[in-house]
Amino acid sequence: MDTARRKRRDFLQNIAIVVLTLSAVALFVQTQLYTLDLDDDYFRSLSTSSTAIQPVPTSLADLSAPVRIAVTGDYGHYGSIQMTTTDKAFTESLRSLLRGALGSAQTFAPCSGEEFLDAVSGVSIYYDFLNPLPLSFLAGLVGEESDTETVLARQLVLADRGEDGVRLYLSDGSSYSSCSVAVSASRLADTVSSYELGSAFFAFESAGTDPLYASLAPCSLFLTPLPSLSALSAKTPLSDTDWLLSVLGFNPNTKSRYTEAGGTEVIIRGDCSLRIRGDGTVLYDGGSTPSLQISTREDATINQRVLAVQSLLNSIFTNFTSDASLYLVSIQSSGSSTVLRFGYQVEGVPVRFTNNADAATVTLSGSDVTSLTLRVRQYSHTGEIASLLPLQQSLAIAAQTPGGELTIGYSDHGGDTAEASWLLD
Repeated sequence: MDTARRKRRDFLQNIAIVVLTLSAVALFVQTQLYTLDLDDDYFRSLSTSSTAIQPVPTSLADLSAPVRIAVTGDYGHYGSIQMTTTDKAFTESLRSLLRGALGSAQTFAPCSGEEFLDAVSGVSIYYDFLNPLPLSFLAGLVGEESDTETVLARQLVLADRGEDGVRLYLSDGSSYSSCSVAVSASRLADTVSSYELGSAFFAFESAGTDPLYASLAPCSLFLTPLPSLSALSAKTPLSDTDWLLSVLGFNPNTKSRYTEAGGTEVIIRGDCSLRIRGDGTVLYDGGSTPSLQISTREDATINQRVLAVQSLLNSIFTNFTSDASLYLVSIQSSGSSTVLRFGYQVEGVPVRFTNNADAATVTLSGSDVTSLTLRVRQYSHTGEIASLLPLQQSLAIAAQTPGGELTIGYSDHGGDTAEASWLLD
């Protein structure tokens, strides 16, 4: 009886040992496969789809772009330098007016800078999108279709020109043009009358009485009193970079991952590389076979490319909360290559780095992302009001660089705050 029991016990023990051994082998194999640098086609398709299926904004009108506004009537200007295209203050009436103007605009004819400023001085609404951008993109921001990709504009003025009716003026900072639009003078006047005027002025209007204003770009916009900006804290949210590797299509457990002596983390996959610096700068190089792609066709329009790139960037920046968002600064195409540059903005106010670096620069070849540079920073309101240098002192400093535009923004020097400051562009 004892012998039989011992045999059964030994038999069960042998089975248990075999099961444990097989489990250990399976776990070892799984671990080794997971830590290998998986450069096969399956992983390439997996990583590509993981970045391509991030939510794409349904239209450009969903994007929050900074816009400065001046509403002008018989008794002066209303002004705002803290507005975006998705704010209620913009969408209630300002957006529909510009949409109607762009939707009915025909052929633009060149005009002089003097005529442009004269239009700003009369009954008008002035829209400043901070940087020259394709007119088709600006139309998309207000919900209008346009195929005018080659015309760039930064400042748009919808003005009542008397017998000539309402006209739309464009400026890219160096050239000016205008055309008639199907917006009634009465509708424009009704919108203007809904604002409290007298709280803003342009530099060109004060140039005759104060030579300091004469040294500025004519459309430098100033508010009285000066606006209050929130104080911002800033930090680099990259203490753990595994999530960033996953978003950009790299295996966080790859063996081809190391840290250089200077602190830069380097990840290699085939001839693709990813470099992450301590200051939050991320450099992606797609090499000869980029694995990172955007969700769009090879022959996509500029607007479709912007939406797809914005989706890719959202997949990165939605991994942490921030009071800042990205906005398009410029887009340039040459042959099959397209370069998109983005900046940070907080409630319509731009954030600038000391070296004028972009928050993001994306280079495309078709739908492939051939290179990507990010400056990953997280901004938060502190609940306090930021202090600004007095205007007269800022004017005196700006006068040393004639022709610059003086405005308010945030400066990020890489520390734990983003300081409210006067910016000279």
